[in-house]
Amino acid sequence: MAALNPIIVIPARMHATRLPGKPLADIHGLPMIVQVWRRSMEAGLGPVVVACAEKEILDAVEAHGGKAVLTDPDHPSGSDRVWEAVRKVDPAGKYDAVVNVQGDLPTLDPAVVRDVFAPLAEPGVDLSTLIAEITVEEERTNPNVVKAVVGLEPGQRVGRALYFSRATVPANEGPHYHHIGLYAYRRAALERFVSLPQGVLERREKLEQLRALENGMRIDCALVDTVPLGVDTPADLERARALLKA
Repeated sequence: MAALNPIIVIPARMHATRLPGKPLADIHGLPMIVQVWRRSMEAGLGPVVVACAEKEILDAVEAHGGKAVLTDPDHPSGSDRVWEAVRKVDPAGKYDAVVNVQGDLPTLDPAVVRDVFAPLAEPGVDLSTLIAEITVEEERTNPNVVKAVVGLEPGQRVGRALYFSRATVPANEGPHYHHIGLYAYRRAALERFVSLPQGVLERREKLEQLRALENGMRIDCALVDTVPLGVDTPADLERARALLKA
């Protein structure tokens, strides 16, 4: 089987309740979205496109040499925004895999972008994502920390996702895994995913990835060592500035 030819897409929109306008938040003279674009370029997987909900994001990315495309501001999810961008920039289907990097990860290690793409080398995998072992006890029961149910043997770094939940699962002794919301899709799988209606469990848990599992799609998870810093609050932004200055 020929190797996949990926494109990286970063969905971004200005609306954010806790940190309005965060894609344009300044981090050492660059908008945050440009910092994310740079980390994604450094992964060396393929071209990087920012899927923008608003023109001011597009203008900021292009002003710093990046590629961006304007998308419908009313998309219900980042996945829908990513799919519109892919169709606009690659209507001929040259890129047969899509890596979705969140636009609020300015300190992202480029190696992590490669990690999320790697499981797609297995022919039966429709999409892949990332997990990290939970080491803070409070996170096991925190509903804001999404748990991935994956049966990994000691030393195993990639496994098939059986479920995702805000609850503490599975039961009994053993590791719990924090789901990290980066995804890589086969292009055909992304096209199918966004065409599907919301699933019963997706609505109940408020977790979009359950739509894929409810429709028989295979998700594999790659284990990484740390959870990337997502910038959601002014305090997160200050932490990101400190990390990138170090």
